[in-house]
Amino acid sequence: MKTGYVYIALTTILFSTMEIALKTVANQFNPIQLNLIRFFVGSLLLLPFALKALKARGTRLKVADFGFFALTGFVGVVVSMTLYQMAIVIGKASIVAVIFSCNPIFVIPFAFLLLKEKIRRHTIVSMVVSVAGMVVIMNPFASASRGTLPAILLTVLSALAFAFYGVVGKLRSARYGGVATTCFSFLMASAEMLVLVLASRIGPVARILSEAGLGAFANIPILHGLTLSSLPTLAYVSLCVTGLGYAFYFLAIEKTSASIAAIVFYIKPALAPVLALLLLGESIAPATLVGIAFIVAGSAVAFIGNARLANCPEAY
Repeated sequence: MKTGYVYIALTTILFSTMEIALKTVANQFNPIQLNLIRFFVGSLLLLPFALKALKARGTRLKVADFGFFALTGFVGVVVSMTLYQMAIVIGKASIVAVIFSCNPIFVIPFAFLLLKEKIRRHTIVSMVVSVAGMVVIMNPFASASRGTLPAILLTVLSALAFAFYGVVGKLRSARYGGVATTCFSFLMASAEMLVLVLASRIGPVARILSEAGLGAFANIPILHGLTLSSLPTLAYVSLCVTGLGYAFYFLAIEKTSASIAAIVFYIKPALAPVLALLLLGESIAPATLVGIAFIVAGSAVAFIGNARLANCPEAY
């Protein structure tokens, strides 16, 4: 159990620094290019754990399985992480981190519709309080919020897509295991993004995208931006955050439980803005502090409720 909490601590630190690290290199790479690099490297790091998990389950992958991974990879990485990276480029790393940490809340309606999971009292309270926190952070009545609103909306869409990916992945998680589902989804997403990158470099396609105002998706580079100055941060994001971060997270689940390991996403909304302030000098507006407090409170309600549910399910 103590080892499990060490994994939780390591995961929390890595995940809480993700937006900060990505922000420092965001302007040097195309969003899809950056995701292609970091998720491909991350999937290679997860591959030994994934193969071990499949062997332990006696599962052999078939062609249809890779079709499923292609779907989850497209939703969870190609769509979600592209929107996420775009939000980081135009917005504050701290706000993106806080809003994206609400993705477990967005899982609730998808799980109800697709998995027929019961919506419990504490999940409703958690969802309402967390959404209230997001509204406070958006502060729609303040003119100063208009510059951050596009980044917030992109992050919300990213979190919704990621939540959908998590629910769809759960449909077969019992067969593959969490680490294998993540690893092969990342691998398939990397292949999909490579196809998009190569397609974007075709003359007529690049011209159509540029004329449609989608120049960011035209002529996407693969290696451009890789310099001695950007390499350490890129390596940290790819190997540490994307690779080791997810590996530690699944190891934490194995050593503790899914509900206990989920504390990572409940600590991150409070820790990430502090780290962004210290490392990037990003100021934290009073409304943002209030919103963070709401989201942390909502996360605490979810965590406590899930813990009680795990210990005493008949009470719920």
